[in-house]
Amino acid sequence: MANLLTGLRLLLVLPVALAFADTEYISPLLLAVLMFSAILSDYFDGKVARLTNTASPRGQIFDHATDCLFVSCALTGAAVAGMVSPVLPVLIVIAFTQYILDSHYLYKEKQLHMSFLGRWNGVFYFVPLCLISASRLEFFSNIVPLLRVLVTVLGWTLVTSTILSIADRAIAPLQIHRKTE
Repeated sequence: MANLLTGLRLLLVLPVALAFADTEYISPLLLAVLMFSAILSDYFDGKVARLTNTASPRGQIFDHATDCLFVSCALTGAAVAGMVSPVLPVLIVIAFTQYILDSHYLYKEKQLHMSFLGRWNGVFYFVPLCLISASRLEFFSNIVPLLRVLVTVLGWTLVTSTILSIADRAIAPLQIHRKTE
């Protein structure tokens, strides 16, 4: 069941990315529903896996890889529309690749080895997408300029925090080496 929830989010990658790139691709309300569905599936897949005692390292990798694909593709769509810097989705892919490689080769763990900053980045990557989606809804038409400023500020904040996360993971081997000496 947990993997089905993650699979739902995976199926949403292409339509959501296209919707962020092209405001005419789907209605703003449908985009909001798809975003809400993606966030719910992300929130509940791990809970369901733990509740049903089906949590596994492979399931965790499937979940996190799907998250990376979802947010990086959706933010690429947003970058195509000029809403966020195209640097952000590229950095997300770099950070995720580093996360997978570090977990496997550096920490020699079957499960992913999360960092504090990386975990919170992963949560906040969804926020500019929610703000962009909200800015397209008629209900929020009076505050669209504010939402766009928030998206810009948050986008650059996430660029900075993702670079810091990548740097933090890059120096982690040095810290581990010092502890073993």
